[in-house]
Amino acid sequence: MTSNNPAVFLLMVNGQIEAADFPEYDDLYCKYCFVYGHDWAPTSGLEEGISQITSKGRGSQSLVWNFPLDITFKSTNPFGWPQIVVSVYGPDTFGNDVVRGYGAIHIPFTPGKHTKTIPMFVPESTSRLQKFTSWLMGRCPEFTDPKVVAQGEGREVTRVRSQGFVTLQFNIVTKDMKKLGYETTSEHSAATGLTRTSQKL
Repeated sequence: MTSNNPAVFLLMVNGQIEAADFPEYDDLYCKYCFVYGHDWAPTSGLEEGISQITSKGRGSQSLVWNFPLDITFKSTNPFGWPQIVVSVYGPDTFGNDVVRGYGAIHIPFTPGKHTKTIPMFVPESTSRLQKFTSWLMGRCPEFTDPKVVAQGEGREVTRVRSQGFVTLQFNIVTKDMKKLGYETTSEHSAATGLTRTSQKL
């Protein structure tokens, strides 16, 4: 392959998990991880991380993390475009760390600066007995693997409740997508935000 006919394109992501809004809770921290398709591979940066614990400022409802994100992916195919999964945790009345919200969002398709807000949710017990047992044991329902949040399989049978929001800021740079025949368009004009312009693959 010559430099004029690249085999892969690059997606460079940096930014931060800025803040969260959970009116009922305080002293929270978050974890993140990326989920992506088989044709994708990270070439640098961190695939997952855990933030510091933060508390609400005086007179503020926001929890500010400003936790950095920095990763570069390579791929031959936009199918399986990366998603970021965010999980938020904090203490319950017994002092145990419990999940306060899960959420996921695709990394923006178009280059530039983006601010995104993720609605968060928590799984719910399906019966009163399970709810009572969870409360008695001090353990809320949670996913064994947070990555399930970014996948469709089995999610339709999970009962969930909306709870809070997390705001992320992204700076996106792509390289060689046009040379491989892909052009990013407005995210509002196409479901994928990507248009195949030629058959160069």
